[in-house]
Amino acid sequence: MASIIGIVMVLGAILAGFLMEKGPVAVLMQPSEFIIIGGAALGTLVAANQMHVLKKIASSLVLVIKGSKFNKQRYLDSLRMMFNLFNKARKEGMVGIENDIEDPEKSPLFSKYPSFMKDHHIQCFVCDTMRMAITGGATAFDVDRMMELDLEVHHAGATDPSTALATMADALPGIGIVAAVLGIVIAMSALGGPPEEIGKKVASALVGTFLGILMCYGVVGPLASSMSKLVDDEQAYYHVLQVVMMSFIKGMSPILAVEMARRAIPQHVRPSFQEVEKACRRKDEAVPVAAVAA
Repeated sequence: MASIIGIVMVLGAILAGFLMEKGPVAVLMQPSEFIIIGGAALGTLVAANQMHVLKKIASSLVLVIKGSKFNKQRYLDSLRMMFNLFNKARKEGMVGIENDIEDPEKSPLFSKYPSFMKDHHIQCFVCDTMRMAITGGATAFDVDRMMELDLEVHHAGATDPSTALATMADALPGIGIVAAVLGIVIAMSALGGPPEEIGKKVASALVGTFLGILMCYGVVGPLASSMSKLVDDEQAYYHVLQVVMMSFIKGMSPILAVEMARRAIPQHVRPSFQEVEKACRRKDEAVPVAAVAA
């Protein structure tokens, strides 16, 4: 939501300054320029990307509006879930969590955490990793390498939408110039007409350049940057899960593994030691729906 507010502030400040200089707003309303620039920009986006990337762009735009889902509460719930999983493994042996890992949809432990159950990729990351630990055929180094490969592949795919939008943003000033050149061509063809008509056509052509630059640096560019930051937030969350699982696989106690992971959480959403300890020691119960939606 903050990104949308920022874009509105950019457009509002430009329009307010234009009006302060007694600029006629009507001259900025050029439907033909919007069609040329908007249509050409979308065309470059479609031409340069496969369908799965275009779908990711749409879903990423929704996330930009909603904001990052990896807040302090999400980290607290995740650390608590891993603590309970590790405690069960320590009490019943690694075989004791086999049913939870093999079929997380039916797991009484995982079902208490709706945010985990809704995210298929995170669910697979945790369950596939712990499955390797249960089999006993892979060393801690092997498991760590598997997670690194998984994170590399996931990050490469997650950055596709922001990269595509950034490429589109880079193309917008050039497309604006194309629209302006077309406007100048039309203006030159009307040189024999009244000066007022020629002036309107030149103004219309210059609006094309203005729109291309504004859309690049004031709208599409910031959206691409916001998407990139959301990917960084998600990657940081995956890294925390990697740390907590590797710590336990290497032999740390559940509470020490959780503390190691807490230190890996970005500072602006990192819960305190007391908050994590309180969450982990609390009687196991379902996570409130309101906390998941936060």
